[in-house]
Amino acid sequence: MNVTDREFQAGDEVIFQALNEAWIRTYFKLEDKDREILGDPKRNILDCGGHIYFAIDPETGSILGCCALVAIREDAFEVAKMVVQENRRGQGIGRKLLRAVINAARSLGANYLYLETNDALQNAIDLYRSEGFTQLQSQDMKPLPHTRVNVVMDRHL
Repeated sequence: MNVTDREFQAGDEVIFQALNEAWIRTYFKLEDKDREILGDPKRNILDCGGHIYFAIDPETGSILGCCALVAIREDAFEVAKMVVQENRRGQGIGRKLLRAVINAARSLGANYLYLETNDALQNAIDLYRSEGFTQLQSQDMKPLPHTRVNVVMDRHL
């Protein structure tokens, strides 16, 4: 599948929120922390040194998925809010988007990536592992903001 990526632009708030709320509601319950972040990604991600990327169908210009890099320290980001539209999953879009985000993190000077997920999302975990992420042991995990998180992974760049 031919996919391009681009960074967040004004007006992308609505699609970022819709994509993320849809997948969260499919598998889990929307939490207060989700509402806060998704309700104002500019304030909660971008203005804090983070970035949001979108996978785009170059033929139609439609947004196929998104992923955020949330700044956690000067040289590190959390890979967060990654989703591909349900009807476009299984086409390699998530892998292309994740690779673009990893490359973006490198170009931003990061040497460490961190992510939180759930063992119910085995396809996502398999993707992360195939791209070099390893699972942290429970004693290495920081306090988690979402009740659904039971898997934490990281990767050094």
